[in-house]
Amino acid sequence: METNIQELSKQQLKSRETKAKIFRAAKQILKEQGYEALSIKNICEEAGVSNGSFYHHFKTKDDLLSYYIEEQPRIDPSYLDLPATPEEAKTAIIRVYLNYVHYCQELGLEFVSNYYTPKNQSLNPLIRTERPYPIVTVHDYLQKAIDAGVVRLPLPLEDVTTDIRMIVIGNVFEWCLKDGKADFEGNMARSLKIYLDGLF
Repeated sequence: METNIQELSKQQLKSRETKAKIFRAAKQILKEQGYEALSIKNICEEAGVSNGSFYHHFKTKDDLLSYYIEEQPRIDPSYLDLPATPEEAKTAIIRVYLNYVHYCQELGLEFVSNYYTPKNQSLNPLIRTERPYPIVTVHDYLQKAIDAGVVRLPLPLEDVTTDIRMIVIGNVFEWCLKDGKADFEGNMARSLKIYLDGLF
């Protein structure tokens, strides 16, 4: 029984190492050559892995990029408990996106600049996977607050989450366009607060 657990751990470790190797290769290609040069063939050559190994872990190159940018460190679940007031709800939503800002900064400007392109279909909310994207977290949180009668929205929830997603993307683009010299955290917090204060 212990051998199986050890073998599983070795396999999981190897899988994690392969994923990291694939991601490092993609990040290197993005940094040196841009999104246009990012192909599965190029990623596999750079990483020294087979196409089969790539497809074992990811469906497409955009799925690979999406996995790393959206698998941000989890926010403390207590921040997303049912809010007692609308103000608590606003604070929690802003906290989710400040967490995202910090993760984008960790991934680096080059990576984020090349990720946020209209050619990257993983940004399309209509074809996303089931991973816990920040906007999914916020959607579910707001739905919980609405169901409890804590928050009342003047618009459908889908419209609100679309607006929030556009504000976030705008802030990311601003940070990228200004070569990382924009007040990413301050701008994100301010613009989301203004929108949410006008909403509820």
